[in-house]
Amino acid sequence: MNLLDEIKESFREGSALTRLIYINLGLFLLIRITNVFYFLSGTEFPILDWLALPADFGMLASRPWTLITYMFLHFDFLHILFNLLWLYWMGQIFLNYFNQGKLVTIYLLGGISGGLFYVAGYNSFPVFSQIVVDSRLLGASASVIAIVTALAVHAPNHILHLMFIGPVKMKYIALFSVLLYVIGISSTNAGGNLAHLGGAFWGMLYVLQLRRGIDLGKWITQLFGGIKKGFAPKPNVKVSYRKPTDDIEYNRIKNQNKIRMNEILDKISKSGYDSLSKEEKEILFRMGK
Repeated sequence: MNLLDEIKESFREGSALTRLIYINLGLFLLIRITNVFYFLSGTEFPILDWLALPADFGMLASRPWTLITYMFLHFDFLHILFNLLWLYWMGQIFLNYFNQGKLVTIYLLGGISGGLFYVAGYNSFPVFSQIVVDSRLLGASASVIAIVTALAVHAPNHILHLMFIGPVKMKYIALFSVLLYVIGISSTNAGGNLAHLGGAFWGMLYVLQLRRGIDLGKWITQLFGGIKKGFAPKPNVKVSYRKPTDDIEYNRIKNQNKIRMNEILDKISKSGYDSLSKEEKEILFRMGK
């Protein structure tokens, strides 16, 4: 088995977490390799602009798919490295408490919530009015923080052992992260921090609604379940034919069985089930199927 086959097998047999990481990493490599050819040809690289999420309402209306694609899109190595490490660590913990379907649901809807917060923020606050047309958002950060806050709400006392710090409860990690995002709105990455807050909001809301028996992302699980079922290979159905028994012989056997069954039922009504012999019990069981 060559490397490509091993990757395909790992993707097919891996968990939802593995697949999310592969999709992010695969798209990153595809983007960066494609960018090399554009660079060598001396032409502008347009793909990022078509996949990143624009803050401008008009541009978003013409590229609605970016509300999904942006959360799998990275261009800088350190950006994807930290996002995927965070996704892997938090995703492993998440799967100890929830199933794989809910991981995908929170990732996708957390990313959408983050994107909406970003777009709404850039079109609501005057400080962004001069840059809204040229602003773009990319990266999995909002999706990842949605997973973190979901964990913090569901298992607030889950302890992580952080390097140089020691044991820290999940609720403090989420709280500190959200605080940094609020402070970071006034930094050069205002859009990213708005998106992080949107992801955090979704993670919290999703788990709080789950406690009430409401799964806000159930339709996502059903959608992917239907897609998976549609692409699943159809089982080979083998049809066998039996030669019919002669009608007279068939009716004779049927009548004998009926008489025998009536005799057993009469015996049960008179003496009870325990009075039946082993053979009679087997007949009763066989004919009762």
